Amino acid sequence: MGTQENEQTAVTGRRMLLGAAVLGAGGAVLGLSGTAKAAEARHGGGGGGVKSLPKPTIIGHRGASGYRPEHTLGSYQLALDMGADIVEAGDLVPTRDGHLVCRHEPEIGGTTDVAVHPEFADRRKTKSLDGVATTGWFTEDFTLAELKTLRATERIPANRPHNTLYNGRWEIPTFEEVLRWQDEQTRKRGKQVWIYPELKHPTYFRKQGLALEERVAKVLRKYGRDRRNSPVILQSFEPTSIQRLNKLVDNPLVVLLSGAASRPWDFVETGDPRTVADLVKPAGLREIASYAQGIGPTLDLVIPKDAAGNLTTPTTLVADAHKVGLILHPYTMRNENPFLPANFRKGTDADAYGDVFGAYRTYFATGIDGVFTDNPDTGLLAREDFVNS
Repeated sequence: MGTQENEQTAVTGRRMLLGAAVLGAGGAVLGLSGTAKAAEARHGGGGGGVKSLPKPTIIGHRGASGYRPEHTLGSYQLALDMGADIVEAGDLVPTRDGHLVCRHEPEIGGTTDVAVHPEFADRRKTKSLDGVATTGWFTEDFTLAELKTLRATERIPANRPHNTLYNGRWEIPTFEEVLRWQDEQTRKRGKQVWIYPELKHPTYFRKQGLALEERVAKVLRKYGRDRRNSPVILQSFEPTSIQRLNKLVDNPLVVLLSGAASRPWDFVETGDPRTVADLVKPAGLREIASYAQGIGPTLDLVIPKDAAGNLTTPTTLVADAHKVGLILHPYTMRNENPFLPANFRKGTDADAYGDVFGAYRTYFATGIDGVFTDNPDTGLLAREDFVNS
């Protein structure tokens, strides 16, 4: 916001961006030698930790989900090809036989073709998912082998009809497959690939005997990716889940924060009366900083909207979080009109793009450290505009 600190951040970000732009994916632009690529991997990889990433960091939300069905290797791959700094590869949910797979929610009726599989018709159920009655098919009722017979589909076809072209092309990836893909892409590109998995509904699954934290920690240890500088950032909407992870692994940890009036479901279950509004106060942020390295707030916690959906005045959240050493990676930037603040929309079509560059510029100006986006290519261009302005 024009302070000396923000100006210094912009300069640092500009240098990082220019270096990344010259190098391209895996040094292909300059035709770097294997030795040079290896050096670049060491410089930009896990060894430098989260602070080595460009700022504002562009995080491919569920991959490049603006262009491909989310949480597929196709979506993850495209995010990398577009230049995303991190790929949110994995909203992690368990199968009946204890494997971790990547789906936005345990209910998969809206993201796979399970509904057209008659052999699974009797698996359709209504369950209480964090207090909400939810009807559909749930990953915990399937073995991994059964889930592998399904194929991914576009979650919001009304907004992204072009993505339906890819329905049926990709299967549901496992977390282990994602980690192997990360290794493969790191080798091919000559620089470290970062991922940002989320643990979904930890309390819900723990009550079913399918605890997520221990499973995630076991897999990360197996692949040697459970360390402080490992290129795997873990996140969850449940603070107690992050606290549990803090005792199991040394990875960077992030607490996700929903609307101000909401309560994390683990708080509801344990009788903790606090809301997100309490967690974003200085005392709440200090507590989070005792076991996590960052927060992932909804963008409305950074800049609220008025009754008409227009952006108003930024809150003090960015400054307050930075004061206690927390990074901020808010969510989610999308190009389409319905997902943008009202004052950045153009026309009324649900799948038409609005003035997303104007929205990025406004959010970046608050000093956020990065942002989740369904459109990594747009985010990278917006960052270039911002750091060079």
